[in-house]
Amino acid sequence: MITARLLGGLGNQMFQYATGRALALRLGTDLALDARATDAKGGHWLNGLSAWQIRTVPPADLPPDRKGAPLRYAIWRATTRRLLRQQGHGLDARVLNAPDDTYLHGYFQSEGYFADHADTIRADLTPSAPLPPAAEAIADRIRGDATTVSLHVRRGDYLSSGAYGTCDGAYYARALDLIRARVPDLRIHAFSDDPAWVRDNLSLPVPMEVVELPGAGPEVDMHLMSLCRHHIIANSTFSWWGAWLNPAQGKIVVAPEVWFRDPALTNADLIPAGWLRT
Repeated sequence: MITARLLGGLGNQMFQYATGRALALRLGTDLALDARATDAKGGHWLNGLSAWQIRTVPPADLPPDRKGAPLRYAIWRATTRRLLRQQGHGLDARVLNAPDDTYLHGYFQSEGYFADHADTIRADLTPSAPLPPAAEAIADRIRGDATTVSLHVRRGDYLSSGAYGTCDGAYYARALDLIRARVPDLRIHAFSDDPAWVRDNLSLPVPMEVVELPGAGPEVDMHLMSLCRHHIIANSTFSWWGAWLNPAQGKIVVAPEVWFRDPALTNADLIPAGWLRT
């Protein structure tokens, strides 16, 4: 069995799931998810993969908890060969050929970890439950329009983050120009944790619908993003996944050239080949 530790918000957890799932598939074994860290933090850090009914395993079947059983954890760390902690922020090639019974610890932000099982990962992360009626109405509009572009604005915790900064209006204008040079007639569906800010501050020369679905889970927004034909993402793993889950071969995806505010953080393997940057 492969075990993947969940860390961070939903987008990060999806990278951890996809990496562990692909490794398990290569080895012909099962995947277990350790959600103790995300469950302990609560709030939007909770295990977001439960929305897809992806199972986690009980603590009794996991390695000792560092905070709950520090001595047993220290002994486990000193004696185990199971733990594989990611080195750096880019692709850690050791993960690709890790043996069965590996415990994965890291963010694994690259499709290089799971590109060989992309179809399975996309199927796993497509909602099986019916969408709420209001979301289904939006989905119908998106499916019936080949000119749709998902646009994601991340604010919230990014406003005070030392590692990340928010993308400004100039970025979204440049990104739109890149897509319009290839597809002149476009219609934007905008997604954000601050939709009021988008309505009041983001003015673009194409029709734009700001999507608001009170009470719907974040996986609904992400699924609607994935239904759009093209994508303008923020420096956010949430909209990275909204774009990546779209299987269309001819999609255009634009990502920000600067992903991290902190210059010490770099990941050359984060943006897939073929995506544009500005």
